[in-house]
Amino acid sequence: MPCPLCRHGHTVFYHQDERRPYRQCGRCRLVFVPPAYRLSPTVEKAHYDLHDNDPGDPGYRRFLSRLFEPMRERVAPPARGLDFGSGPGPTLSLMFAEAGYDMAIYDPFYAPDGRVLQRTYDFITASEVAEHLYAPGEVLTRLWNLLRPGGWLGLMTKLVSDQGAFANWHYKLDPTHVCFFSLETFAWWAGRNGCEADFIGTDVILLRKPPHPPSAV
Repeated sequence: MPCPLCRHGHTVFYHQDERRPYRQCGRCRLVFVPPAYRLSPTVEKAHYDLHDNDPGDPGYRRFLSRLFEPMRERVAPPARGLDFGSGPGPTLSLMFAEAGYDMAIYDPFYAPDGRVLQRTYDFITASEVAEHLYAPGEVLTRLWNLLRPGGWLGLMTKLVSDQGAFANWHYKLDPTHVCFFSLETFAWWAGRNGCEADFIGTDVILLRKPPHPPSAV
């Protein structure tokens, strides 16, 4: 069973609960749910429809500020940004727009305008998205390719620490969560793409695309 992030063929059993098994990649260390246990698109969307993401909720804005603030420190307006996986109540994009950024949104269920995936961006955010991806390798590569040289990819997702903690981890109980990253996973991905990963707090990861090499004199 190949890894959905790096396509490595060697994956091993990691954990089993009452609903589904979990495997781990021997190369990038991603923990993932086998494809047979994924939800159908209809059931998955019905689950997302229950989310109450209100742009006017101060608590929700405080939660998103964990990604908003460090990205704003690195990228100045009026830079162009994309919020990928914006959900049923786009809020992070609104926060950036209010701060003077030129924002676009994309969500496969709620904002599926593929034209925004034909442009390039100074930064891309994906808050609480990575854990839902069935094909994280393809999606992250596509987002990386949409970044201009020197641009930033900002992700917010809870990180796996070890098997003991995973066994009692509430994060895995959401049936739409199918991929679980760790520090080692993002370090592997950063190394593969020639960049460094900045870890902010416990769940924010910032990756900067290398700028163009200097021109020869």
